[in-house]
Amino acid sequence: MTEIFTGNFTQQEAIPDEGIKAALEVLKSGRLHRYNVAEGDAGETALLEQEFAAQMGAKYCLAVASGGYALATSLRALGVKPGDKVLTNAFTLAPVPGAIASVGAVPVFVGVTEGLVIDLADLTAKAGQADVLMLSHMRGHLCDMDRLMEICDANNIRVVEDCAHTMGASWRGTLSGRHGVMACYSTQTYKHVNSGEGGLLISDDDVLMARAIMLSGSYMLYERHLARPPVEVFEAVKYVTPNISGRMDHLRAAILRPQLRDLDTQCARWNALYRETEKGLRETPGLTVVERPEQEVYVGSSIQFLLLDWHEKKVNEVLRRCAARGVELKWFGGAEPAGFTSRYDSWRYAPSERMPESDRVLKGIVDMRLPLTFSVKDCATIARIIRAEVSAVWQAT
Repeated sequence: MTEIFTGNFTQQEAIPDEGIKAALEVLKSGRLHRYNVAEGDAGETALLEQEFAAQMGAKYCLAVASGGYALATSLRALGVKPGDKVLTNAFTLAPVPGAIASVGAVPVFVGVTEGLVIDLADLTAKAGQADVLMLSHMRGHLCDMDRLMEICDANNIRVVEDCAHTMGASWRGTLSGRHGVMACYSTQTYKHVNSGEGGLLISDDDVLMARAIMLSGSYMLYERHLARPPVEVFEAVKYVTPNISGRMDHLRAAILRPQLRDLDTQCARWNALYRETEKGLRETPGLTVVERPEQEVYVGSSIQFLLLDWHEKKVNEVLRRCAARGVELKWFGGAEPAGFTSRYDSWRYAPSERMPESDRVLKGIVDMRLPLTFSVKDCATIARIIRAEVSAVWQAT
């Protein structure tokens, strides 16, 4: 009998009861705006910032409306101007080049390896073109961060980390987001904590974070932030930094705080799902498993595999057959972006040169979510379905 999977690839877990209770308290108070607080009350948003900074070992944190807003704010804080070039990954999602374009800057795309990380040889070759790298840890894959920072430090390149898919991950014991001068996280529904939309920005740099807080729309109320630079740092930036409002509100902060306290447990659950899926996919004819480095502690909230050098008709046949059995796969090799599968040549506002080696990898990437509403048994079933359909199409070639 043919197995059919009946789970939902976009169904997230419920918000924890503690978060629901806190959200209701915010709603009852009517004080949703982050600066609308009662006497003696720090407010949910300021407390979230303080707690996340401590959790990440960072000096400062700013909670904002989205991960994409955090990315653009980091570039503005760094002083990136219209016409400036910014290095970034060829394998990433639209908010990354979108953030670069939103400040009038020009993305310079750096290639991707079969490990689905930024190509450090290509980064070295392009290092002289820009002094900022917006590094996307796309789909949770961490490159050799020690080597990357050596390249960037040698070329005076400041690194902003896009950690939308690596909250809770680490490289050689250093948390993702703690290598660059600023790091950005997303709390959108499909990320590691869920507030619908939202973002977090961390840094140890006094001036950069003071600028970011002013940019977010603090209305000179920066003293109400608990995870901020000293008040005197704001004196040099407060009248020359525009207000580009993008604050997080108390409601979303209230939902996030208990989720962040449970992050380690959730990451362990994701990795159990990932390992079961990966185990079931190994040694599938025609399918390449993406190997994870020993130095990397990852968060397996999604899984990718490669169908390298497959004709697109055959890939589409795999996608069709898996979908017919209830397994939703996304492919980065299509001629047009679909859903969350855009790549460097999809963004026509960001001119690019062809990268044949990266194109080969991108055309082979198949991607699948692993929501925590799945069980380990579910993942074993999913892996069997993928294995069977990939094998059938492969053998038919």
